[in-house]
Amino acid sequence: MDSDLQRYLDDLVSTARDVLGAELVGAYAAGSVGLGAYQPGRSDVDVALLSVGPLTDAAKQTLVARLRHEALPCPARGLELVVYDRAVAASGTPEPGFEVELNTGAGMPFRRTLDPADRPAADGRFWYGLDRSILHQSGLPLLGPPAGEAFADLAPADLRRLLIDALSWWLALPTPPGDQPAPGTEDAVLGACRSLVRHRDGVWLAKVAAGQRLIDAGDRAEVIRQAVAARNGGPPPTGAQARAFQQRVRDEIAG
Repeated sequence: MDSDLQRYLDDLVSTARDVLGAELVGAYAAGSVGLGAYQPGRSDVDVALLSVGPLTDAAKQTLVARLRHEALPCPARGLELVVYDRAVAASGTPEPGFEVELNTGAGMPFRRTLDPADRPAADGRFWYGLDRSILHQSGLPLLGPPAGEAFADLAPADLRRLLIDALSWWLALPTPPGDQPAPGTEDAVLGACRSLVRHRDGVWLAKVAAGQRLIDAGDRAEVIRQAVAARNGGPPPTGAQARAFQQRVRDEIAG
């Protein structure tokens, strides 16, 4: 692991323990770190914390104050932190179910949500169940039991619904007009690749690895090759190409 990232994660867990004490029973690196695809300068740092039970508002607010970028600088684009009651993490629920959500960093908008009911529906409620499914498979323990024991996977019907919800959310976003390469479309395409690989093969992969798996399996969509190449400095796909591929993936998952 990148040495700056390792130090940051160590400091984050230590700070969370200072705030929560014995209430803190688990800490896990998720996202690109858990999937072995972290890229300094590009990737976010995704972390999930587990508490013994529901947290008080005072504990939530103190945790946010101590972990936000201004108090504990994040060496990446930003930190995406979610805190769960361990019973929620072990339940396999598709609902958000979090205690605290914190997005903070030099390269991302600040977000603090202390109750799932305050999460705007337009921002998507599917992220959390999918993230816990990835944690179940590939969470990297920083504190506590193995992630596969701490986080339950989703039931197949719930997984399918959340994958469809996620693709529908992406498709509803504005698309840049014209037929010129559109920055960011490579992530939209590769995110759809990851959803398709999970649906077909039952495994979560990092985005580029998922795109490469589809290429190796004979998928003829040139847009996948463009998206993979864009991660290495090539031009990204157009908005229309990305949307067409996302629609194709959603249709397959929806059956």
